[in-house]
Amino acid sequence: MKARQSGMTLAELLVALAVGLGVLLAGAVLMVSANKAYVAHEDAAGIDDGGRYALALIGRAVRQGAFVDWERHGPPDKNAPAPLAGLDSRSLVKTSFGIDDPVTSAVNGSDVLAVRYGGAGGAPDGDGSVVDCAGFTVHEAKDGWSIFYVARNGDGLAELRCKYKGAANWSADAVVAGVDGFQVLYGLDTDTPTDGIPNRYVNASALAALDAALAPGERNEKTAWKRVASVQVALLLHGEQASSAPVQPDAYALFGAAYGAAQGSADAGVQLTRAELDGGRPAPARRLFTAVYAVGAPQP
Repeated sequence: MKARQSGMTLAELLVALAVGLGVLLAGAVLMVSANKAYVAHEDAAGIDDGGRYALALIGRAVRQGAFVDWERHGPPDKNAPAPLAGLDSRSLVKTSFGIDDPVTSAVNGSDVLAVRYGGAGGAPDGDGSVVDCAGFTVHEAKDGWSIFYVARNGDGLAELRCKYKGAANWSADAVVAGVDGFQVLYGLDTDTPTDGIPNRYVNASALAALDAALAPGERNEKTAWKRVASVQVALLLHGEQASSAPVQPDAYALFGAAYGAAQGSADAGVQLTRAELDGGRPAPARRLFTAVYAVGAPQP
């Protein structure tokens, strides 16, 4: 009696191998797709976190610059320096005083925003209610500074930095990396008397031109910087990965198309094209962050 044979025929084996390979291939495709989605999500989350943190830090500095403790110190001295200052299309040296000796090689025409404010509480640490952009407390016998500008790090990556005055020297720390542009406009209150409501938005160069028309002895008291009622900032950030979006914008208007069309040639950096940002490289994911901060009551 012959023994019965069992197993698969060659045809069945080939079919099973083909089905198994198909399942493996589908699984690999799903894994690669899931990994790409995770990387893109992580990149987008990093952009969002960086942008929100930068705007919160700038907003805190501007609000501190607008604060005046009338109860303890009375009205501000009319000859005191303005709490705000700025430069168009400039960068800074981290160890120089304030915004002195600016660097002309700005990243994509990025601006400089400087905020000066008084401290609170006794020396050496104050009461903790006033801090600079690096998180150090400022006491009442010391002026605090928070200065925001864009510069490249050692790897050539542009980053928004905060510059501050330490115990003995000036220094600067990175706030967020991957910066394509940082632009600032100032809401100028042109009414007489001032009412704290901006009538038009101008850049730092326009404010400097208004001050240039004043007599030297009047500039501290009547500087146009003391008529700034609000500050508008725009921050364009990019991620580390190439964007998966099928269509990318050809240009970015940091303050909107209307302002870009009117002032684009006169205000460097308010309009940026994808060609000048990326060249021939794949475009990364980008996001534009904007905010407007009230400076406070009009200056006397």
